[in-house]
Amino acid sequence: MSGSAEAVQAEVMMSFLVSEELSFRIPVELRYETRDPYAVRLTFHLPGDAPVTWAFGRELLIDGVAGPCGEGDVQVAPAEPDVLGEVLIRLQVGCDHALFRSSAAPLLAFLDRTDKLVPLGQEGALADFDAHLDEALGRILAEEQNAG
Repeated sequence: MSGSAEAVQAEVMMSFLVSEELSFRIPVELRYETRDPYAVRLTFHLPGDAPVTWAFGRELLIDGVAGPCGEGDVQVAPAEPDVLGEVLIRLQVGCDHALFRSSAAPLLAFLDRTDKLVPLGQEGALADFDAHLDEALGRILAEEQNAG
């Protein structure tokens, strides 16, 4: 693939759920790039803090809009079971976590645009892992030969 990457970007207002009683709306930038076709990036613009970006699998976001998904640092699920209205995104680092709520509609619109750019299941055509693996193995072998 050439050095230029195509991208899809959107800004979505989400609620940052601090507690059951306290939440506030923040802008979140969603970004998808052909140079990393398996991932989406969400940049959270929290008041008084530098923006924070999380990257995770596009498929996790797609699946999480429809039903609970994710077991690690990122979990996505509908806010209400069997209702496609709002989506919860939980991000966790160690014991700390942050919970965000978004309307499903702008997420689905963003995901639809990513699918038009790179259809789900076609990411491998852009991600030339074999070439990267061959390059890395070649460097390792060259270093070993030079060291020996």
